Amino acid sequence: MIKIDKLHKTYNEVEALKDISLNVEKGEMFGIIGPDGAGKTTIIRILCGLINSTSGDAFLMNKNVKEERSLIQKDIGYLSQIFSLYGDLTIDENIEFFANIHNILDYHERRDELLTFTNLIRFRDRLGNNLSGGMKQKLSLACSLIHKPKILFLDEPTTGVDPVSRRDFWKILANLKKEGITIVLTTPYLDEAERCTRVAFVNEGELLDVGTPSELKAKIKGEVLELVSSDIKKSERILKENFDFDIQLFGDRINIVLNNFENDFKNIESVLSANSINVIEKRIITPTLENLFINMIKQVN
Repeated sequence: MIKIDKLHKTYNEVEALKDISLNVEKGEMFGIIGPDGAGKTTIIRILCGLINSTSGDAFLMNKNVKEERSLIQKDIGYLSQIFSLYGDLTIDENIEFFANIHNILDYHERRDELLTFTNLIRFRDRLGNNLSGGMKQKLSLACSLIHKPKILFLDEPTTGVDPVSRRDFWKILANLKKEGITIVLTTPYLDEAERCTRVAFVNEGELLDVGTPSELKAKIKGEVLELVSSDIKKSERILKENFDFDIQLFGDRINIVLNNFENDFKNIESVLSANSINVIEKRIITPTLENLFINMIKQVN
């Protein structure tokens, strides 16, 4: 459904994308993952025909984005990072507006389907300005689906959304995938990436790796130790000062990528003990995509 071939984009002297190539198959939920400034939004905007690449090509449904933009845009939906609908229009009116943009005259049944699908039908007369963050995202999604697109692009769709709405949003996406829609999304949340068919890791405009979550996590070298101590922040500082392991703080616990648990943990426990820190709990856990991504960035740098 999507082919990207050596996509390069510069803004003045800044390289936003550096010769990225990848493919997305029909029916996939494909995640583009990376920190702020990695180039995720630039990729999405090029694929939607909103900006041009400096060099390289992008193809959607075997059509070149630069050459057949108007044809492509009839078959894609796009949900941007920022709520871009009309606050002084109701939910119903916003969807009607987008139906008119796409020249869809008989949209009423489809609108009711989408409102039911997104659990917004009870609020259809509420103004856009009076919606919660989660409801705004659901409305944006409904508007992007009114013309039954073949490919749906979502740029950080759950950023700033409360946990309950975030969960509901992902249920909706899972149902869309079952309908055969190809979904391409960007997210800074690595736990969301676990739900994707495949993910592409990008950082500073470069493609680091592509694969299923399971394939990618299998590439991490070593064992991941999860540790809880009597002073977690001090533990993080002491460990980083004394060891070259990948050390990541997650709330009240630390993840440490070890070469060999039997040997390395003895040294870790000894150093913490010498600094009056007790190990309360420890266990080897399955690596996460966040473990892998940080490990990747460390190797690149």
